[in-house]
Amino acid sequence: MHNTLPETTVYIGLGSNLASPVDQIKAARNAIKAMDTIDELAFSNLYVSSPMGPQNQPDYVNAVMAIKTSLSPMELLNVLQRIEYNQGRIRGDERWCARTIDLDILLFGGASIRLPELTVPHPGIADRPFVLHLLKECAPQDLTIPGKGKLADLISQCPATGLRRINDDGPA
Repeated sequence: MHNTLPETTVYIGLGSNLASPVDQIKAARNAIKAMDTIDELAFSNLYVSSPMGPQNQPDYVNAVMAIKTSLSPMELLNVLQRIEYNQGRIRGDERWCARTIDLDILLFGGASIRLPELTVPHPGIADRPFVLHLLKECAPQDLTIPGKGKLADLISQCPATGLRRINDDGPA
């Protein structure tokens, strides 16, 4: 049972570079939407980007999802990690390794959260074209990222270099 909190707008980053990445993103989106405590507000287009860290892995497919939820940040993190586990995500010590699915809480309302298990806004949010440019598709024009500034200003300093939109007209 979860606590009854006011509904909060949350932005989730989705990424995959293993086991049919487009299908992995769609499966994760559907699993998130299936939760009775979550309503989807918007979903970005799918984009391909080069991997961060080791380059000896496939390119990533990325998306951003906007939701409304009454879950707490930790409850939502647990839901997302359960979806990752169900889709074959293996958590190791190596950062930026290939993965079937990666679900990150990018923003949780206007909250700044610093816990051992969760940092919001996501620490790399201001430097990642595959987050900022996709977030722009789901968020209000005047969105401010706590501690980082206005989304529009961050995008102007972070070109979409290497970001390729996928024309995927298949069902979500």
